[in-house]
Amino acid sequence: MGSRDQLTDAMAELLWERGYAATSPRDVMARAGVGQGSMYHHFGGKHDLAVEALSGVAEGMLAQASPLEGEGSPLERMKAYLASPRPGTQGCRVGRMTQDPQVVTDPGLSAIVAGAFSTMLQRWEQAIADAVAVGELPSSTVPGELARTLAAVIQGGYVLARAENDQAPMDAAIRGALALLDAAQTAAHADATSSRSQETTT
Repeated sequence: MGSRDQLTDAMAELLWERGYAATSPRDVMARAGVGQGSMYHHFGGKHDLAVEALSGVAEGMLAQASPLEGEGSPLERMKAYLASPRPGTQGCRVGRMTQDPQVVTDPGLSAIVAGAFSTMLQRWEQAIADAVAVGELPSSTVPGELARTLAAVIQGGYVLARAENDQAPMDAAIRGALALLDAAQTAAHADATSSRSQETTT
């Protein structure tokens, strides 16, 4: 691994652990094990390094959501993504940046965070719309609203897990989200059965 990657990896770790405001270039260089010459050879300063590191973190978050865009049952893809491992007490790498005052007031950094969540919501919405189209979710489902509900459940799970320093709140939040989808699927099947019965009687 070259010094550039060492620096971006170190910055990504420190952003997760401490946030942008509490991370200094000296901290990054010490974590990366590189000198000042390497730091300023690759980056103009802390901000440039943070932009590259946070961009990589955002890409990683979206890569983990690949099940939402996979093949097969849309509902099963959603459940698979929800059930993927999440270390709740460590928090969401991207979500935690929304709590950093210097990130939310920095146009470049905040745009990366906003863009990551926007893309994530689009993927949720498409998977939900696909599930509605194939009858796995009720036709009354509003994809945008359900997408935001599920995203909020995940982020809320992180917050509660960190607040209690316990993985249990995250696991409970995910079980609740899965139960919500199961209930919606049951309702969709009931609606379909009712519609078929009405067609038969008429």
